Amino acid sequence: MSDADDLVQAGLEECREKMRKAVEHARADFASVRTGRASPALVEKLKVDYYGSEVPLQQLAGFSIPEPRILVVSPYDKGSLKAIEKALSASDLGINPSNDGSVIRLVFPELTTERRGDLVKVVHKRAEEGRVAVRNIRRATRHELEALEKEGDLSSDELERAEKELDKMTHELVAEVDRLLGAKEKELLEL
Repeated sequence: MSDADDLVQAGLEECREKMRKAVEHARADFASVRTGRASPALVEKLKVDYYGSEVPLQQLAGFSIPEPRILVVSPYDKGSLKAIEKALSASDLGINPSNDGSVIRLVFPELTTERRGDLVKVVHKRAEEGRVAVRNIRRATRHELEALEKEGDLSSDELERAEKELDKMTHELVAEVDRLLGAKEKELLEL
C-alpha cells in the first residue's frame, strides 16, 4: 500500500464516521417524534431563547410524565418560564402549552388521522435533512480528494477509485436513512 492509499483510506474512514453520525442524528430526530404518548425526547432538544442565547430545553428544565399523554416541564429558573412557553408554542409539536406560573403542562391529544399525516410530514422533512447532511459530507470529502490530486499526492485513477467508494458509501448511508424513515412512518400510521 502506498502513502496515497493510506491517505485515501484514512480520509474515507473519517468520512464514513461522519456519515454514521449524521445517520445517528437522523435516528435521534425520528425518536423525538412520538405517537400519541408524552416523552421528554419530543422537546428536550428544542432551542429556547434564554437571555439572548439559544439553549436546549433540557438544560433549562426537568421533565416528568404524570400520565401517558401529559408531559410536565419544570424550569430550574422560574424566570425562564415565559421563554420556554414561547419556544414550545412555536415548535412543530402543534400543542398549546398551559402555564400555571411554576410549571408548563403539555397535553398530547389522541392522534387523529390528520395529526398522523402531519407527523409523517415532519419525519419526511427530518429524513431529508439527514440525507442532505450525508451528501454534504460526501461533497467535503470529494473536495479533499481533489485537492490531494492537484497537489500530486493522488493519481487520477486513485481519485476515481476513491470517488467510486465514496459514492457507494453515500448510497448505503442514504439508504439507511430511508430505511429508518420507512420504519418510523409505519409506526406513525399504525392505528
